[in-house]
Amino acid sequence: MSIAFVFPGQGSQAVGMGKALADQFPVARAVFEEVDAALGEKLSAVMWDGPIETLTLTANTQPALMAASLAALRVLEAEAGLDLARDAAFVAGHSLGEYSALAAAGSLSIADTARLLRLRGTAMQAATPVGTGAMAAILGLDFDKVAAIAAEAAQGEVCDIANDNAPGQVVVSGNAVAVERACEIAKREGASRAIPLTVSAPFHCRLIASAADAMRDALAGVEVQAPRVPLVANVTAAPVNTPEEIRALLVQQVTSTVRWRESVAFMAEQGVSRLVEVGTGKVLSGLTKRIARQVAATSVGAPEDVAAYAASAAQA
Repeated sequence: MSIAFVFPGQGSQAVGMGKALADQFPVARAVFEEVDAALGEKLSAVMWDGPIETLTLTANTQPALMAASLAALRVLEAEAGLDLARDAAFVAGHSLGEYSALAAAGSLSIADTARLLRLRGTAMQAATPVGTGAMAAILGLDFDKVAAIAAEAAQGEVCDIANDNAPGQVVVSGNAVAVERACEIAKREGASRAIPLTVSAPFHCRLIASAADAMRDALAGVEVQAPRVPLVANVTAAPVNTPEEIRALLVQQVTSTVRWRESVAFMAEQGVSRLVEVGTGKVLSGLTKRIARQVAATSVGAPEDVAAYAASAAQA
């Protein structure tokens, strides 16, 4: 059985995430302590006790989701005998989850990843004045149709494809008025829904180019190793292995489309028959069922999930 391990992005956060793992497993607790030390504050307290408004600040959400994912991964390694280099065909992550995937594969240290994600969240938030940007999910239309709608809606402003999540689920991002126009056009063109998203900035579009510049500078000063497992990158939907490629693609990723539909389809084409979502929530597992129904998708984010994974691994 060929397995890919994937790591969730923004939107999967919830107060209490990772706490059960930390309470039960010292290796999980050590990850949260390492992240807290790297950031110089108790992010774990915000994760476990809230308030949700503080947790959902982009600068907190990004390192928090990574911490929850890496804690779950460490428990899988300690309790279920997981060895990514042996057991995984690929790793991948949705947006910020790409950093989690790289930390999981040993390309980045957990401490460096926490600091990079704190900077990434802060820089994305600061890139545009509050209220000038927006994002919306267009449901029920294919990628090419939404791309044409975004181009029509731009009218000299920015309206880019931020996420190609699954068939019939495409997210646009850009100037608020252009995104609003895209929603109206999409409804006329037969979209089942056009849903404005509650976000603090217009992610993955040209409006936040200053955040890409900030990440270029930050990544230049961080050690990046070749990953133990090929990373299927958001920007290319193809595997990358070298530190130089990884640095360049992480910079491009800030303003580029997250090509998740293509990434999962690529892994399925390469023979992946099982996808394991590591961390909080089941968003990526749900998307997998829409992209590649032949791939079995499961999630691991709680102690009982670890036990289920260990049992299935023993039977494989």
